[in-house]
Amino acid sequence: MSEGGNLRKYELMVIHRPATAEDDVRSHIEEVNKAISDVGTLTTTDFWGKRRFAYEIEKVNEGFYSVFDFEGDNDLLDTLNRSLTLHDAVMRHKIVRMDEN
Repeated sequence: MSEGGNLRKYELMVIHRPATAEDDVRSHIEEVNKAISDVGTLTTTDFWGKRRFAYEIEKVNEGFYSVFDFEGDNDLLDTLNRSLTLHDAVMRHKIVRMDEN
């Protein structure tokens, strides 16, 4: 964790492929929780389960949603982006900086 007090609040949403077993999705969620907790502060994790999309993504119309609220620095964001981009079961992910209020 960075010493300069550069921690900011973020929300991460991850969509896993629907063909992935739910146990595997939950296992990956735990891996993400650990990655965040190792260098940042995990506030909450919500598993929304399988949901339909408003539109098709990669010819698929549903996926497993999970949302993580955490505090971290830029190094953590880079690590999360890299690992989620390379993970085969992840269809999409998005990290958004939250307001400080």
